Amino acid sequence: MGIGDIADGLARQVENLGASVSEALFEPVIRLGVTGLSRAGKTVFITSLVANLMNRGRMPQLHAAATGAIRAAYLRPQPDPTVPRFDFESHLSALTGPEPYWPESTRAVSELRLSFRVQHGGMLGTLRGPQTVHLDIVDYPGEWLLDLGLMDKSYEAWSAEVLGRIEGRPGAADYLALASATDAAAQLDEPVAKRLAEVFAAHLVQSRESGWWDCTPGRFLLPGELAGSPVLTFAPLRRPAEASRSSLWREMERRFESYKSRVIRPFFRDHFARIDRQVVLVDALGAIHSGPRAVEDMRRAMAEILSAFRPGRAGWLSGLLGGRRVERILFAATKADHLHHTQHPRLTAIMEAMLREARDRADFAGARTAAMSIAALRATVEEEVAHGGEILPCVRGTLTDGKRAAFYPGELPEDPAVILSRARAGAERWLDADFAAMTFAPAKLTLKPGEGPPHIRLDKAAEFLIGDRL
Repeated sequence: MGIGDIADGLARQVENLGASVSEALFEPVIRLGVTGLSRAGKTVFITSLVANLMNRGRMPQLHAAATGAIRAAYLRPQPDPTVPRFDFESHLSALTGPEPYWPESTRAVSELRLSFRVQHGGMLGTLRGPQTVHLDIVDYPGEWLLDLGLMDKSYEAWSAEVLGRIEGRPGAADYLALASATDAAAQLDEPVAKRLAEVFAAHLVQSRESGWWDCTPGRFLLPGELAGSPVLTFAPLRRPAEASRSSLWREMERRFESYKSRVIRPFFRDHFARIDRQVVLVDALGAIHSGPRAVEDMRRAMAEILSAFRPGRAGWLSGLLGGRRVERILFAATKADHLHHTQHPRLTAIMEAMLREARDRADFAGARTAAMSIAALRATVEEEVAHGGEILPCVRGTLTDGKRAAFYPGELPEDPAVILSRARAGAERWLDADFAAMTFAPAKLTLKPGEGPPHIRLDKAAEFLIGDRL
């Protein structure tokens, strides 16, 4: 670490100290992180949450909304002008316009500040008067969050781990054949390094599109401005018996370490480490549909993600000094509107079991955790359909091709072990059932004054995440 790094770190500490003192004493700030892996619904979650916090007619389980303590909620400029603003207005227009459609997925870090004017009842509330509370929502790709698990790994350990688990995944055969034919002890040849990185990245993209979750490095999937740079031009290789300083192996190792120091560490320092409330969105239904191996892969990926959190209650002095800890973590299974409400408890139970190890670790460290099934934007209605002498609990909605359809995805097991035991065993498919998935388009909405978009348990999620601070 050079003098410049030390000076930069001290400047950040002083800046954070001033901001923390101001926040703690005058206008409290809640920093809510929203993450999840691809297709979990982060953009829709943030858009619907903000819209429903501004128009609270559908938020009865948010205590401050139900009691009228929230007098007003309005968007304010975010405190950090160097971070892109979450494009709330465009996303809301996409979801609620005459021809609604799903907005684009998260591809970079963004922020949005929603400020509340809160007036509590009773003598103490009257004496204190109205209070301003800021909610800073930080949106970031779950793919990048997976990278935090690389910080404690060497290039050799990461390579061995990746090469040992990717066999059988889409595109993996091509990369494994290329890596096997490559002499890692040979002199660095840049075209060889570039070809390895390209084939490995293609495998990661194919795997993600096929429902696999644990695909690192995450920036290979969402490279942004780093596309084509040396810091993204590396790939896993078997360690040779001997490797000179100018060998391909040593250069790959150097680039892996640069990726950790130049890409992962700044993200952790500038964004992730400052979060004090977190929601982890999980497309559990998508994983179940993809099969047992996808469920186990998702379980491992989420456990790795959550191992990077620093959960626990931050003391008052620690909070002033900027030593935030994640105080509350919500594990939310999204797309609950794809199931009849009678199956929601089963979906929640499966997700709780899937994340049991990580959740227990967070609980033990002092953080409050919860799990629930939600739909940030309800796209279906429920109905019962007669089929083969049975009455099936279905959902009906508009498909992405514009057709209306009733859908019965199959019955989730009452015991989550039926799912997880097959997943842990590495089974190819479920024993006696298949679970289907369908993609619905957003429903056309007619909102009354004071109402946000329809949802399932978004108010309950908000109460858990921020209700105690309003």
